[in-house]
Amino acid sequence: MAAPRVVGIVGPKGGVGKSTITANLAVALTRAGASVTAMDLDLGSANLHVIFGLKNVEHTLDDFLMNKVAGLESVLLETDVPGLTLIAGGNVPGIASLPYQKKVKLVRHLARLKSDFLILDLSPGASHNMADFALIAWRCLLVTTPDVPSLMSLYSFIKTAVYRRLSLFFRQAGSEPLGQLLDKAKDADAHADLKTMEDFYGQAAVIDPALAQKARQILAKLDFMIAVNRVRSAADLKAGQAIRNLMGNFLSLDGGKIYSVREDAAVSRAAARLKPALLDAPSCPFATDIETIVRALQDAAGRSCLREVQA
Repeated sequence: MAAPRVVGIVGPKGGVGKSTITANLAVALTRAGASVTAMDLDLGSANLHVIFGLKNVEHTLDDFLMNKVAGLESVLLETDVPGLTLIAGGNVPGIASLPYQKKVKLVRHLARLKSDFLILDLSPGASHNMADFALIAWRCLLVTTPDVPSLMSLYSFIKTAVYRRLSLFFRQAGSEPLGQLLDKAKDADAHADLKTMEDFYGQAAVIDPALAQKARQILAKLDFMIAVNRVRSAADLKAGQAIRNLMGNFLSLDGGKIYSVREDAAVSRAAARLKPALLDAPSCPFATDIETIVRALQDAAGRSCLREVQA
C-alpha cells in the first residue's frame, strides 16, 4: 500500500480553530470514501482527541516517542466515525522540542500507516520542527482568522518554512557561501539589499547560478492552501489575499487557492457536546465550507511524497 497523502494543518497563532478544522476535515474525508488517520502534533498541548469525545486515552504519541511501544499502530485510537483513526498527542514536557533522530523515526513510521490520508494537526508557533512536518506534507492548509496578529503569525511561519527548506538544501549541496547569504537574507533590516526572495536569487546567481535556479525550483513546488476561518463578512475574505500578496511580493511564492470558512454557532454547540460539527450539524455552513476544501483535496489527490527530513 502506498504511503498516505499527508495534509499538514498549520495555524501558527493559537485559537484560530486549527484543531477544529483538522477534526472536521478528517470526518469529511471519510464521508467521501477515504480512510483517514488524524494525528495531534500539538505536542505539550494536545486536544484533538477531546474534540472526538475521547477523554481518557490509553496510549498517546508520547508512548511511541519514548519507546514504550514499537510502532504507531500501537497508539492508534478508534473513533465513532467508520474509517477514521486518531493518534492523540501527549503532554510530556520537552517533547515539543523533538530531537532530530526521533523526528526522522516518526516520519518513517508515518509513511507506513495504512490510510489514504494522514492529517497532521501541527503545533502553534514557527519552530523548525513544525516547519519540517509542514514541508513533508503533500498539501499544507494554512489556517488564519481575519485579524492582523493571526495574519502576521501565519506569514512568520511561512517565512520560517521557506528559509528552513533552502537552508537544508544548501547544507545538503555543500554550499557554505549560499548558506551564509541566506542567513543574511533572514535579517532584512540589516541587509536591505536582500529584502525580497528575488533579491536573494539575484545575488545567489552571481555565486552559483545552477544552485540558485535549483533553489527557485524547489520553492516553486511548495503547495500551500489558505483557509480564512471565522469569516463574518466579505471584508474578512481580504485576509487571505493579504497573505497571498505578502507571499508573492516578498517570497516569490504562489499562495494557492483561498478558502473561506464561515463563523458558525454550530461549531461551538458541537464542541460543547464533544463532537465535530460535521457529526453534530452536518448541513451547517461550516460543514459546507469544510466539504469544499475536501473536494479540492480529492481533485488534487495523487501519490504522496513523504520526503526525508534532513538534519
